[in-house]
Amino acid sequence: MLDTIPARRHSRRARPFALALVALIGLSPALAPRAQAAEATLVIARDMDITSLDPARAFCDTCQIVLSATYERLVDLGPDNRTIVPLLAESWEVNADQTVFTFKLDERARFADGGQVTSADVAWSLERLKHLKGNPSFLMDGVAAVETPDARTVVIRTTAPNSELLGILAAPYAAVVNRAVAEANGAKAGEGADAADQADGWFLANSAGSGPFTLAAYAPDDEVRLARNAGYWRDAAPVAQVVIKQVKDSVTQAQMLQSGAADIAMQIDADTAAGVTDPNVVIEPTASFNFVYVALGAGADGMPISMTRPVREAIGLALDYEGIIDLTVAGKGRRIAAPIPNGFPGTEGLPLPARDLDRAKALLAEAGIGGRVTLEAVYPSVNIYGVDFDILMQKVQQDLGDVGLDLALQPVTFPVWRERITATGIPVTAVYYAPDYFGSGQYVQFFGTQEGSPWYKRSHVAKAPDAVNPRIPDLLAAALAAPAEKVDEAFAAIAREMIADRIILPVVSPDLTLAYRKGVKGVRYSACCNLPLAEISVE
Repeated sequence: MLDTIPARRHSRRARPFALALVALIGLSPALAPRAQAAEATLVIARDMDITSLDPARAFCDTCQIVLSATYERLVDLGPDNRTIVPLLAESWEVNADQTVFTFKLDERARFADGGQVTSADVAWSLERLKHLKGNPSFLMDGVAAVETPDARTVVIRTTAPNSELLGILAAPYAAVVNRAVAEANGAKAGEGADAADQADGWFLANSAGSGPFTLAAYAPDDEVRLARNAGYWRDAAPVAQVVIKQVKDSVTQAQMLQSGAADIAMQIDADTAAGVTDPNVVIEPTASFNFVYVALGAGADGMPISMTRPVREAIGLALDYEGIIDLTVAGKGRRIAAPIPNGFPGTEGLPLPARDLDRAKALLAEAGIGGRVTLEAVYPSVNIYGVDFDILMQKVQQDLGDVGLDLALQPVTFPVWRERITATGIPVTAVYYAPDYFGSGQYVQFFGTQEGSPWYKRSHVAKAPDAVNPRIPDLLAAALAAPAEKVDEAFAAIAREMIADRIILPVVSPDLTLAYRKGVKGVRYSACCNLPLAEISVE
């Protein structure tokens, strides 16, 4: 998810039954006997960022976990985080120019109330996603029509070729909702749904999907509780229930994991992980698709220098990328070439950024910048993916100081940052991004400096003509129309353009730490769904 900073509180509640049992028999929680595996409760410690539990409104990392467990989509993203696999659709066909996508539903698919999943439910759900105009509604941009020739067939037509539509449909927000149940509780799907829909509150206490779990309860700032869907149409979930507990900080999550009060801890940072020596705890670093970046406001108000392309290149060359990774995530991260995650289409073989102080100084001298220049650096004071932005920006300040550019650091709240970057721009800032679905197009649309994009506006490049890149829209259209064997090549061409534009300077892709107790199986990171709960079992 992008630019989402939740307000959260801390909760240390443990599992009441488990702790009562521990007290009764005098064992530590780690040594307390488990329930039968099939009836086990999986407890997850996580700093939650829930915005809604309505698939058409929700937009957060925790939302991805809950929605993908309680709802299903036409297709899913496979364990390799790249291959599209069947889910509600048992098969599909795509026409030659990638504008017509025809899906055949699995006739076995059932909602949790026993009703069959039909093409009408699919069409209604996707139309609602579009017309509700929530944060994830952009996923339906370019969808011209959703047709239902019969109860098992769904035909999606797009306004232009879109090789990424299958990846988009694997996102949890493209969930198929039980139309009858949702409509009975105030949900609307047609034009004007954004004003007429009254179902948000109902979705906070109920689910209406076909997933392996159902929503049992949600207590804001405390927990989300999921129960096994007893009538699930595929193999039953390995655990009877899942409880996601609100636990804000990394240290407390680690303590709960070591005591046995939690089975999985989702946000243990590298420093905390290094201190976990409990043999009953598995610490497994894995590459993530998240990244943190420095961004330049080429046309920001009050800029003391002309932020031309050579100057932007000099700033990029002045950054000590390896030093940033060592300082912010204790070396548990990776350099990233372009504002597209490592492993996504178009990123293989791109040159990784590296520091070159001599070249940076030469470029600044050629641009007529001598002596010392002070630039404002306004940034959100947050800790995301284990990266403390105050520490990050102090390092950036030090690096740019080596070439005569002094940063005046101004940490602010996220709302203040948003207001400032929209109104006047910011010369130097730092932000973060995580994928909304598997596909590079979202990054091009967000970070490219083509007219109308978010970073065209945020960097105010209309006032810095050499930062505008009018080639990107045509290149993106070509990439979305490319056959499968040409997609990587097409997106690589766009990635090189964005690297050369140097408005967005990715500095670190932090590793994700998978932390769980021995006996917990199937824990993995998913690019679409974060943590696939239906795959996790407890021995």
